[in-house]
Formats: sequence, structure tokens, C-alpha cells
Amino acid sequence: MYLNSELLLCLVCVIFPSAISVSHVPVLLWSTESSMWNSAQAGNNGHITSKHELQTLLRSATTSTPMNVIMFLQDTLSIDDFTYYSTVSGSENPLHNVQGILDSSPYSLVLPAVDWKTADNLPDYLRTQEDWNVISVDNYNTSLKLDKSKPNLILVTLQPIPRSNEKDATEAFSKNDEQIGRLNKELMERGGSFTAIYTGRRPSKVFKTFDQAPTLGRQLLSTDTTAPYPPLNVTNENGTTCILIYAKTFSLKSNSTKTFDLTNATFISQTAQTNSSVCSASNTTLSLLYMSPGNGLSSLEIRFYMTNKFYTGSARDWFKLEQVMIIPNQEMEKNATFRTTYASAPAEYSYHCQQVGTSSLHAEIFVPNNEAAKYWEIFLYEFQIQGFHIKNNLFSYASDCSSFFTPAIWMGLVSSIILLWILSYGLFMIMQLTTNDRFDDPKGKPLSVPQTE
Repeated sequence: MYLNSELLLCLVCVIFPSAISVSHVPVLLWSTESSMWNSAQAGNNGHITSKHELQTLLRSATTSTPMNVIMFLQDTLSIDDFTYYSTVSGSENPLHNVQGILDSSPYSLVLPAVDWKTADNLPDYLRTQEDWNVISVDNYNTSLKLDKSKPNLILVTLQPIPRSNEKDATEAFSKNDEQIGRLNKELMERGGSFTAIYTGRRPSKVFKTFDQAPTLGRQLLSTDTTAPYPPLNVTNENGTTCILIYAKTFSLKSNSTKTFDLTNATFISQTAQTNSSVCSASNTTLSLLYMSPGNGLSSLEIRFYMTNKFYTGSARDWFKLEQVMIIPNQEMEKNATFRTTYASAPAEYSYHCQQVGTSSLHAEIFVPNNEAAKYWEIFLYEFQIQGFHIKNNLFSYASDCSSFFTPAIWMGLVSSIILLWILSYGLFMIMQLTTNDRFDDPKGKPLSVPQTE
């Protein structure tokens, strides 16, 4: 049975939007065996696949006959990605290989909504189902070395998707699509049966569930427990939390070409090393060390320097994010240093800013402080940090970077002033209206005005 994957994906997005919660990820499966799944299992439109249902589907792929299983795992994936990125690039569909494979495979199956925790645990679940020869593929050019004596489980970690930039995201999807197409073609040429799985560890957008009414205003992490993932915390020698940091997007760009999406490594998988962080009552340094971040770097370290000082003008202590430093390959002489423009809050508070980075359009700007910093770009979305006075492992009340008179407030004030001026002018003109001192009497002699006057 063949499935028109593109039509199915579009119908699922348009007809069943309420069934696709953004707390779910899609799971795409295809196999060389046409009898892998029965036809009833393909009717998943509007259905949220449970953990038991997904494992039952995969059990038939791992236990029925000796075959290989290849799993393509991306950091974030949403069912909307297949429709959005197939049109945003015009004729150059960055996902044409995946959609072509689904259409041409003897059998394919699209599960539009699977709980992201179930998908994230799929590699561990598959390892327990068979005595596999496990092959991990992290490099784009890696060739598969299969074991012919037993089934192979091939785990392919795809390139992260930089969601902060549409162009970079499209390029990343295109490279991932090429890798999926290349490895699928390689397995087809080698012969034998195999089943392929394509999914993501997290949805590309994570919001609250449907039954919760939307709330107005910004929700602080100290009280909002529905965040996509918890903040990263750093503990001191006593085991108490001394640094908290959170961001929905954390990305760097070098020389305007090399992109480093550090969101997953920092907050989700938390593979960033924080051993070099320093905590004290007056100076705190958050060190985030990433090993093998890609783009030719063996390591990448980002340091956030924070101070806690007393200011006589306000008669209180203030916490300030002083500067940010990027250290590639642990070479201090090549560090890129940025100073902040404001980034401060009362010492008992945390600091929050919706958009932070090197762009002049951001509310908080990181200003290059040396020559090396001019070649780096930083972007953090929904950024929140605290380096002092942390209680109960939660952010304190957040001091926001936005000023009191935001652009929206200024627009409202200017519009109101213009409307009041128009109203006042109209009232003034009405008050200046007067009546004639003489009127024509239809029964009397008509008024005449001599032309000479």
C-alpha cells in the first residue's frame, strides 16, 4: 500500500489542527517490507499515538524477521515543518528526499502526533529489543559498516535546526534531507530488509496544553512550571544552586557562515560542562564548555561574568551581567569579549530579556569589546539569568529589560494625542458657527443687495 505522504501531511495540518499538540512530535516510518504494518494502522489522522501503540508498531519491525533498523534523530521536529519549509523555499523543497522516499517505499506510515518523551526514549527502547550491532552516525560523510551476522541498529544524529533564523533552518533541513536520502540509498543498494524511522527529540514549538486558557503577560520561570525544559543550574561546593540560566534559543554564528545552535546541549541534553564556573558573594562566572560543537572546532566555551555591587545612589545592591566571552578551542588569546549595555537588576532579582544578542535590534545588546568579537554573533531568546541570592532552586522575581515606555505605548500616546487634537479642532470650529442677522421673508419684499456696495 502506498501513501501519498505530502497530501497526508497537509490534511493532518489543516483538517486536524487541534489533534496535533505542540507537545508532540511526528514519527515517519518506511520499510522495504510491504507487509510490515496492516492497513488499519495507517488511519492515524487526528489520533495521538500512545507509547504502547508506537512500541507495538516497532516490535513488528524488530522481531518479525532479521532486518536492519535505521533511526534518524533530529533535535527538534514538528509536523508543520513539512508543509512550511516545503513552500518557504519555492521550487527548492529542502525535504524532497524524505517525501520522495515515503511515496516510493513499499510501505510507509506517518504518525503526526507522538508524545515527545516517547520519541526521545526510542533509541534506548530499541536497544533492548534485540541483540544489535549498534552503529552511531554523527558525521555527514560517515559510511555504514554493517554486520552481516546479526541485525544492525543504526542511530543517525542529524544536524540541529537553528530556529532563530529561517534561512539557516532551511539549509539545515536541506542537509539533513540529503543525509537521509544518501543513507537510505546506500541501504537499498546493499540489499536486505530494513526499516527507517525519522523523528525529533523535542517539538519545534512547545506551549501549554489545549485545556489551559491563554494568559496575558510574561510568565516567570519561578512560578511557571510549563516551560519546555528546566533552566540549567550550577551548584557550589555545598551542593546549593548558585547560578541559574534559561533561554528558549541559544545560538552563535562565526564569520556569518558557521552556526552553533547550543540550545539542546545547554538545556535539554545538558552536555555542556560547567566545572569552571565560579560562585561568590560579589563575583560569579558561568562557564559553559561544549566539546566538539562542530564547524571545525574541538571545543567552544562561553563565559558569563556577573557582579554584585552596592550603589550609594540607590542605597542597595545591584546584580549586573558585566560581559560575555567566547573562547574557541580553549585558546584564550583568541577570545571574543562583549560588554553589555544594561543587563542589571536588584541583587535579589533575576534578569530577564526577551531578545539578547549582538544585533542592534535586540533589547539588550552585546557590544564587541575586542577585534575578535567582531566576527561573532550571539542570539538568545527569552533569556533569563541569576547569579546571586537563589532560593529553592528557582528564579527570583524577574527584572525585565524593557523600558516603561515601550514602542507600543509611544504609538498609543501619539495616536491618542492626534485624535484629541482633531476632536478639539472640530469642537472649536463648531463653536465658531454664527447665524445670519437678517433672513428673507417669503411674504414681504425680498432683500436686495446693490452691486455697487
